[in-house]
Amino acid sequence: MNHNQQSGDAKNDDDSALSDFLASLMDYTPAIPDELVEHYLAKSGFQCPDVRLIRLVAVATQKFVAEVASDALQHCKARQAAVIKDKREKQQKDKHLILTMDDLSKSLLEK
Repeated sequence: MNHNQQSGDAKNDDDSALSDFLASLMDYTPAIPDELVEHYLAKSGFQCPDVRLIRLVAVATQKFVAEVASDALQHCKARQAAVIKDKREKQQKDKHLILTMDDLSKSLLEK
């Protein structure tokens, strides 16, 4: 098999995987409603009648928000661990985490 034939097979596999992924978006209901995504896309001047693209943007947005929230949680845990080290004699038995705007800001700065 020559190089052109191999790259053609890989392209067909990529196209097939992309088609399967786009088809699966029709069955998926993202956490961010289609109407909300359409509103903000229209507000930015982008209009697309393809629901699959709207859902793809929703999934990407959902992933971004989840990553920011996860990073903010890590900042929160690190901050509260530092407070506990400073106050060793007053060990906090309360395991409640308090997420602050500083935690969120640090997370967003990384993005």
